[in-house]
Amino acid sequence: MVFTLDTSLHPDLAPLAWLVGRWAGAGLVGYPTIESARFGQEIVCSHDGRPFLEWRSQTWLLDDDGNQVRPLATEVGFWRMVPPHDDGTNAELLLTHHTGFVEMYAGVASPAKVELRTDGVMRSPFAKEYTAGHRMYGNVNSNLMWVMDMAAMGQPLQSHISAELKRVE
Repeated sequence: MVFTLDTSLHPDLAPLAWLVGRWAGAGLVGYPTIESARFGQEIVCSHDGRPFLEWRSQTWLLDDDGNQVRPLATEVGFWRMVPPHDDGTNAELLLTHHTGFVEMYAGVASPAKVELRTDGVMRSPFAKEYTAGHRMYGNVNSNLMWVMDMAAMGQPLQSHISAELKRVE
């Protein structure tokens, strides 16, 4: 038996199609418990024809000249479209972080915007306290712009990170 891979995008993923590709750029990270800093980021969002997208994000600290200083966060996961709920929820993002977190997001995806809130956060006994997140991704002038609010370390949900990424061929 010969297995052939169908790499066409699954039709269920149409609202997320604009995310597929490799993205790179920079942003700002800050929170009351950390010093604000500039960071670089690369995201690869891919698929193999099945009804989910694979997601990998890597970030690194940038110095004042824009040079990479050291690695920061890595997250890997999956995007899935789900049957619409009464509240409009039609998308899920499942993420795992090297720092000991697993996040389950649920929200609304449209052809140029996705807004998600954590439906669940799990952490290892050795991870820092983190209780909730809110993320928004948008296709703005063909760039991937995104923001994240976070509730952690006894702080209420508030701005944590934002970035603007360009598609890389």
